[in-house]
Amino acid sequence: MADTQTAPLTGKALLQKVKELSHLPRRETAKRCGYYTVTKNDQTRVKLTDFYHALIAAQGLSLDPEGTKDGRGREPTYRVSVHKNGQIVIGAAYTQSMGLKTGDEFEIKLGYKHIRLVQLDSNESSGTSADEED
Repeated sequence: MADTQTAPLTGKALLQKVKELSHLPRRETAKRCGYYTVTKNDQTRVKLTDFYHALIAAQGLSLDPEGTKDGRGREPTYRVSVHKNGQIVIGAAYTQSMGLKTGDEFEIKLGYKHIRLVQLDSNESSGTSADEED
């Protein structure tokens, strides 16, 4: 066997190698970057999906962000429903992503088939907000 399997390239090294091999077909590029396996029958199988995932990660992108989970197996979906007691709950994943803290206050503005929450400044009294013209 002429190929000796090495660890697949990742990060900046992967991006540099892909740039160097831009004249080659994508399967050959993936193989030369270490994204392949050799079967029992000495067949080389290129792992294009792993290669593409590594390229996406090397670019600093994430198609499957793990940071969106709140630790209890739930992911934010930007959809809520009214509970039996009439309440609508906005989960901790949203309040944390907005940097909200206990005691932050909001004014509720009702519209036709929508509700808008307007955050009040911490030094503002419970009077009106600057956004009242709506």
